[in-house]
Amino acid sequence: MLHPKIIFRIIGLLLFIEAIFLGGSVVVAWYYNEPIITELLTSILTMVGVGSVLTAFCRGTERNISRKDGYVVVTLCWVVFSLFGSLPYMLSGHIPDFTDAFFETMSGFSTTGATILQDIEALPKSLLFWRMMTHWVGGLGIVFFTVAVFPIFGLSDMNLFAAESVGPMRTKLHPRISVTARWILTIYIGLTIMAAVAMYFAGMGKFDALCHSMSTIATGGFSTKQESIAAFDSAAVDYVTTLFMFLGGVNLSLLYLFIFKARPKVLLKDTEFRTYAGIAAAFTVVIFAGLYFSQPTPMGLEESFRASLFQVVSLQTTTGFATSNYVAWLPLLWLMLCALMFFGACSGSTSGAMKCLRISILFKAMINEFKRIVHPNAVIPVRMTGKIIPTSVQSAVLAYTVIYIFVMITGLVVNMGFGLDFLDSFGLSVSSVGNIGPALGHYGPMDTFALLPAPVKWFSAFQMLVGRLEFFAVLLLFTPVFWRRR
Repeated sequence: MLHPKIIFRIIGLLLFIEAIFLGGSVVVAWYYNEPIITELLTSILTMVGVGSVLTAFCRGTERNISRKDGYVVVTLCWVVFSLFGSLPYMLSGHIPDFTDAFFETMSGFSTTGATILQDIEALPKSLLFWRMMTHWVGGLGIVFFTVAVFPIFGLSDMNLFAAESVGPMRTKLHPRISVTARWILTIYIGLTIMAAVAMYFAGMGKFDALCHSMSTIATGGFSTKQESIAAFDSAAVDYVTTLFMFLGGVNLSLLYLFIFKARPKVLLKDTEFRTYAGIAAAFTVVIFAGLYFSQPTPMGLEESFRASLFQVVSLQTTTGFATSNYVAWLPLLWLMLCALMFFGACSGSTSGAMKCLRISILFKAMINEFKRIVHPNAVIPVRMTGKIIPTSVQSAVLAYTVIYIFVMITGLVVNMGFGLDFLDSFGLSVSSVGNIGPALGHYGPMDTFALLPAPVKWFSAFQMLVGRLEFFAVLLLFTPVFWRRR
């Protein structure tokens, strides 16, 4: 049974938190003496005002959140955050159209990184910072950021955490979810600081380094430059960004054990991490060979290696940064990159797409089916990192894969229905569902999504949302069984 007052009270509290995040942009606007402070403060007051009304109206409700409440809260909060997060763009006049503003904001919170902006450098730094903040908050998850503070309000956090958590299997570092959340948040903040410092010493300015560190660790892809990382034209920046994109694609729980618990072997023993690193290495080698030997105008040795490594890691982690226009490469090479968009990085990371854990489970289950044909009476379990994967998890992975493909094909059909050609439609659907950003055809890494028809933008935003929350949390709300009282 749903408890509407609990749901709206939590949404109200979350709006207070979004207002706090937007407050960072006010500080940036004040520091750089930008005339946008009034619009930012108006946006904050709107969030606080609506949040106050919701919490006051729903005061005195129960404090136990049911599992159904959790799914509704998670879906609603992502939509509400995107709606109110659009206000700074619209009130400032930099993105006056509501469809475009919502698309940009949902792309930010979902860490997709697709943009409708055709002159990013024209935005004031405070709005650029807000774009990066949407990435940084959305990387871990809107609700995840609040799990650590929910006990202050006397609210149960388990069902909220379960509704927003992604991946087929969840890692708990501590019996209390709030403690686990704080530990992972510590890693997240630490990686962001390290990335900012490294990028600054690699040659970025202070503001650019801060913004790109937030976008990189969140594996989002928004940049302060229209040409993305290519605008810096620096090998040092490319390699530093590649390193932190790769780290952003690693399970944050593993990084916690690796760094704070001094267990260096935990990464090498993890099957998913080995798969992740192996896929990145194999695709880098093949694409490097293609760039060096087969391009119409061959690149140099180091340039070919750097371009292939950067683009492989960028698309596998679903970050979406670009140093070159891969759509202009040989068709075989950008088709391989398209496959990486489907694979994704590790579960428990900030990346999107399928995740290497699911790919590994599917592959091992497939191999086992061949073995069972030869040995029909044999019991052959699927193992990951020495642990047997339960049949229920295997079934969930298969169901997830079917839904993933179904939503992707639906997007392809919808996009073509509004006049896009096959390549553009397919690339856009793959990009939106996987939260990648750059697509194929006319919507590649050096292009924007500004010219998309409005209905396509709305459907792509929906695909971003369901892809970021891994389908079940959102699509469950459209099933009759969810709304039954029992």
